[in-house]
Amino acid sequence: MHNLTPAQIVESLDRHVIGQADAKRAVAVAVRNRWRRRQLDADLAREVYPKNIIMAGPTGVGKTEIARRLAKLASAPFIKVEASKFTEVGYHGRDVESMIRDLVDQSVSLVRAEQAKIVEEKAEAAAAERLLDLLLPDASPSRPTDAGGTGFVATEDSGESRQRLCDAMRKRLDDGAIEEHEVELTITKRPQTNVMFANMGLDQMDPDMSNMFEKLIPEQTARRKLTVAEARTVLVEQETEKLLNKEKIHAEALERAQNDGIVFLDEIDKIATPGSSSSKGGGSGGVNPDVSRQGVQRDLLPIVEGSSVTTKYGVVYTDHILFIAAGAFHVASVSDLMPELQGRFPIRVELQALGKADFVRILTEPKNALTKQQSALLSVEGLNVSFDESAIEAMAELAAQANTTLENIGARRLTTIMEKVFDQINFDAPERVADGETAITITADFVRGQVAEVVEDRDLSNFVL
Repeated sequence: MHNLTPAQIVESLDRHVIGQADAKRAVAVAVRNRWRRRQLDADLAREVYPKNIIMAGPTGVGKTEIARRLAKLASAPFIKVEASKFTEVGYHGRDVESMIRDLVDQSVSLVRAEQAKIVEEKAEAAAAERLLDLLLPDASPSRPTDAGGTGFVATEDSGESRQRLCDAMRKRLDDGAIEEHEVELTITKRPQTNVMFANMGLDQMDPDMSNMFEKLIPEQTARRKLTVAEARTVLVEQETEKLLNKEKIHAEALERAQNDGIVFLDEIDKIATPGSSSSKGGGSGGVNPDVSRQGVQRDLLPIVEGSSVTTKYGVVYTDHILFIAAGAFHVASVSDLMPELQGRFPIRVELQALGKADFVRILTEPKNALTKQQSALLSVEGLNVSFDESAIEAMAELAAQANTTLENIGARRLTTIMEKVFDQINFDAPERVADGETAITITADFVRGQVAEVVEDRDLSNFVL
């Protein structure tokens, strides 16, 4: 990501997200600013804080998709969390600091994967030697053998014989000739304490307490029979662990989380309190705010402003973490958030509702367009599906019409329309192919025949679309 200019980031997002140029530009500039800050003197860099972004727009217009695609582009730690999952401290639920711990966990995984790539060749070579010992336990060059059980081990001849046997077995390993051969291997693993104590909220515990629980639970070992292919994967992982410097990984992960970390906070409108901004002091003129929602905002404020969060890897300072928030804001508005919290999101972007023209592009342009997905799925059955341009237009028009007459759910309506169009075809595709049908063309008449009646029937649409 650091090597991409804002224009290149927008270009990459354009391949998957249609429209919403303002939002793409905002996130592209924000991400590029992370790199720019890195080039500054340390004293000045400490004073340059990220310009957090809040995206507001109807559901289904691309807010979450922009975040998802940005995560795939970024080589920086990135997590997506939903604000509605958090509750005020003292209530049952996740506290807001847990998202920073999740970010650090993601950062550790990212750095570990990079370091594992560096030692990959050494790990594979060591794993190959261990595999050789498992396949020829008495013939390894490092182990002299007693061929006849006489207590005498020949020196030169025996050594040469063992070496030839090992070379032959190594060649078979390299050629993949014995991938299905079974070996017996000792596997060691530590139980996942976060799963065992899920109901106790271990992820909310003090990190020192969490580490203590992990140390109290001993590692589990078991002897298992695995194929050579399976054993190689396990052995490479074990050898990689031996080669990695965990302290170095944790230190770098903390540094990256602090300076390059990105948190996408979705559904932030769910913690807004409609009417509260117009009723200072809880007067009768406004809506009585939900105490938990306001509590989450108060807990979120210091994290976004900049504070320290203790994790099991060390203390993380959130001053330079980039926060991107998003919400539909159907009921509430951005101004219904606490003024202090609003001030920590200086960049606001309005995403536009999608119409027929946008739906046509969404159905055809992206690499993962719904039409391409549906064609690929049915091609597995041997049925070649093609779409007339008029059919694309019809689906886009019907989706736009449904969004107008029913709840506007944006591009998600296209999935419902597509499933309705292909309902019968998906069901009887195997029988069609068995009867000799290998191709089908979707036309506008066919689309309307499957969907139009449902769209026009308001009562039925509420259940079907």
